[in-house]
Amino acid sequence: MPSATTTTVRATPPVRQTRTPAPGLFLTLLAVCSAVTAANIYLAAPLLSLMARDFGSAPSALAWIASVAQLGYAVGLLFFAPLGDSANRRRLVAGLTLVTALGLAASAAAPGAAVLAIAMFVASAATVIPQLLVPLVAERAPAERRARHVAAVIAGLFTGIVAARVLGGLAGQAFGWRWVFGGAAVLTLVLGLATALVLPSRRRREGPLFAGLVALPSVLRHSPDLWRACVRQAGMFGAWSALWTSLALLLTGPEYGLSTATAGLFGLFGLTASAVAPLAGGLVDRFGAARVVRSAYLLAAVSVPLFWLGGHVLGALFAAAVAIHAALVASHVANQTLALTATSVPATANTAYVVAGFAGGATASALAGFAYSHFGWGGVCGVAGVWLVLGWGMTAVRR
Repeated sequence: MPSATTTTVRATPPVRQTRTPAPGLFLTLLAVCSAVTAANIYLAAPLLSLMARDFGSAPSALAWIASVAQLGYAVGLLFFAPLGDSANRRRLVAGLTLVTALGLAASAAAPGAAVLAIAMFVASAATVIPQLLVPLVAERAPAERRARHVAAVIAGLFTGIVAARVLGGLAGQAFGWRWVFGGAAVLTLVLGLATALVLPSRRRREGPLFAGLVALPSVLRHSPDLWRACVRQAGMFGAWSALWTSLALLLTGPEYGLSTATAGLFGLFGLTASAVAPLAGGLVDRFGAARVVRSAYLLAAVSVPLFWLGGHVLGALFAAAVAIHAALVASHVANQTLALTATSVPATANTAYVVAGFAGGATASALAGFAYSHFGWGGVCGVAGVWLVLGWGMTAVRR
């Protein structure tokens, strides 16, 4: 009987047990994979001076390339992340890994800025693997520890962002920026395929593959909590992106005159994010997301004038870097946990949340590059402040 045969085939999950490692090892692998893939989006930021020298242009004229990577990531999230509610996760992660590695390899061989931007856009659009893994972690975690499990993957993600700035700057100075992209392609390929092997290999839901994408507007419209999380994280991430993607221009410019490698070491202050993530997860589990986000916004508001002062005082820049990273990761853990639990379609809701964040970040980065060219470092700080005001002001009235 066909129906009996079908039932037998679908109901044999022992294979899943043999390929899924212990929970701790599984979570660690997902966190490391998230670190490597997230780093790909930020590889360009510490290497702008080296790229400009290679292409014969001013570093400020290439600042837009960093925003291209973020925009590509937002587009990839829009199309690929909702598939986490329905598609075969194993095949999806494996396919995206291959495309990302090819895009990074093409970036390494790019003869000019235009080709580099296209290759980075493709690589960033495919490197959305962390946002396919976070809903899986939230789904498997006990309810009382969900935010802490999500925070573990977020800690890996932010560690990758820091590594992109620190190791990318050091490696770029030593071997050239093209080797940085080539090494990232190899790392992504190895860890992405290793992660794909331990993921569930069956479709989660029947129906059209892109049903989640079609449902996005409706999901967002019917969940005020999700809408609030999206707008607030767009404001926070935009402020961080404006400051962090322009920081290399300040540090390697006439004010400080640091080398690319030394400026990259400044990213070590971003390790604050990796340390704060588990703490933020515990606070969200205990006190709720709203209080954590409010505190994060207050901390970010304090960091903006510190960044402005840091245009002339290096110590203020140190304090500001720690504050903005702590604020960003605390807000991210709280808002993403809220987004993942606000609806019955976590991958689709997570797509709306992360697309909003990265769209805000890409827009702020582009405006920051323009502001730096015309108004200097003070203009960048102004963009960051406006983004924080918009993020909080648009959600201050309960909808």
